[in-house]
Amino acid sequence: MKNSEIIEKDLKYNWHPCTQMKDHEFLPMIPIKKGEGVYLYDFEGNKYIDAISSWWVNIFGHKNPYINEKIKEQLETLEHVIFAGFTHEGAVKLGERICKLTNFDKVFYADNGSSAVEVAIKMSFHYWKNSGKIKPLFFSLENSYHGETIGALSVGDVGLYKDTYREILIKNITIPIPKDQTLQEAKSALKLAEKFFEKYHKEVSALIIEPLVQCAGYMKMHHPFFVKGLKELCDKYQIHMIADEIAVGFGRTGTMFACEQAGIKPDFMTLSKGLTGGYLPLSLVLTTNKIYSAFYCDYEEMKAFLHSHSYTANPLAIAAANATLDIFENKPILEENKKKSKYIWENIQKFKELPNVKEIRQTGMITAIEMIDYPWQERRGLKVYEYGLKNGVLLRPLGNVIYFMPPYIINYEEMDKMINTAYEGIKKAGNL
Repeated sequence: MKNSEIIEKDLKYNWHPCTQMKDHEFLPMIPIKKGEGVYLYDFEGNKYIDAISSWWVNIFGHKNPYINEKIKEQLETLEHVIFAGFTHEGAVKLGERICKLTNFDKVFYADNGSSAVEVAIKMSFHYWKNSGKIKPLFFSLENSYHGETIGALSVGDVGLYKDTYREILIKNITIPIPKDQTLQEAKSALKLAEKFFEKYHKEVSALIIEPLVQCAGYMKMHHPFFVKGLKELCDKYQIHMIADEIAVGFGRTGTMFACEQAGIKPDFMTLSKGLTGGYLPLSLVLTTNKIYSAFYCDYEEMKAFLHSHSYTANPLAIAAANATLDIFENKPILEENKKKSKYIWENIQKFKELPNVKEIRQTGMITAIEMIDYPWQERRGLKVYEYGLKNGVLLRPLGNVIYFMPPYIINYEEMDKMINTAYEGIKKAGNL
C-alpha cells in the first residue's frame, strides 16, 4: 500500500486513542513501516527518534534481537492457555523472578496498566470486606493519573480525562501534593495529608500513588521522603498503599523500581509498560501473603477473588517479560542510565535561557521541560510536536510540558539530536 492510501483508509476506519480526530485535517497521520533501535521509519524513508518510547513502553529499542528470539521460541510451543486450573513454565518463571526481585510474595496477572489498577483497588476493598470491614473510599494524589477504565479513572485527578465521566465514577478523596521536588515541600505536604488520614481512615481502603513522578500528570515530581511519609501514614491508620509503578518501574527513575528510593514496600505494586520491553500487553499486581491469606479459604466461605481476563498470563507476553528481565540481569542497564541521565541534565541547562521555559526537572531517565502557562487553547506543545516530526524526533507533549523518556539504548549523538530539536522547537513555539 502507498503512504497516501494507508492514511486514507486509516482515517476512514480507525479511531485513535487520546486524539481529536479532526486534528488530522491539518496534522498528517504518519504511517510507520518499521522500527529499529530508537528509530521509527515511515513509508517515505523518513526516520524519527522515539523520544517517548512509544508511550513509555519500549525500553530496549524496537526490533530488539534478543526479545524477538525469545518470542519466536515461545511461539513454537504454546501461544496461549487458560490460566484458571492451568499454568505454564513461563508464568512460573516470571512469578518467581519478579517476587525475588521485588520482595513480594504473590503475583496476579492482568492485561494492561489500567486493568492492573482495577485489580489492585478491587483486591484492597475485597481484603477489608473479607476481614469484616466495609471501606468504600480511596485516597489518591492531586494531579494523579492511573488509567482510563472506570475504576482507574476514578482514582485519578487529571480533569482532561476525568471530568466528562464524573457521574459514573467510584468515590475518591484527593490529597494535596508537594509543589516541587524539595524535602521541605515533601514535609509540608505530609502534614496536610495526615489531616485527611485522621478524618477518613475508617472509610478508606487504600491510597494509590505514582512514586516520584506523576507521568501523565504533566511529569510533576516529588521527593522520595514524601513517598516514605505516606507509607508511614498508611501503616499508622491501617490503609493499604498501592504503588503504581506502571510508568516509573523498570529503571525509569534511576532505580529498578521507584519505591526503592523511598525505602518502602507497599501493600500492592502494579507493573506494566516496560515489563515486556514494549512488545505485548501484560501487567502484574504484586502483593503479600497477608493479603493473599484473606482470600484463601474453603469454597463455601465465598471469599475467593473472582477477577479474570481471557488472556491472563499470556505465554507470548510472558516470554517478552522474561527476556526483558534477562537483559536487565546480563547488562549494566541502570549504571549506563545514570550516565545518560546526567548527560541529558547537563545539556538541558540551556533551556533555562529561553523566556518561555518555566522549569526543567528530572528523575532518572525521565526529563521534563515545562513551558510557561500558555492558554491551553493555543496548543503550544503541539507546535513543538510538529517541529519535532519535521526534524526527525517524536516529542509528544503533555499540554505545555515537553518531555524525554527515550529507550535506554539511545546513544549520545541521538540524545544530542533529541535535546537540540526540543530546544529549537520550544524556542520557535515561543515566537508565535
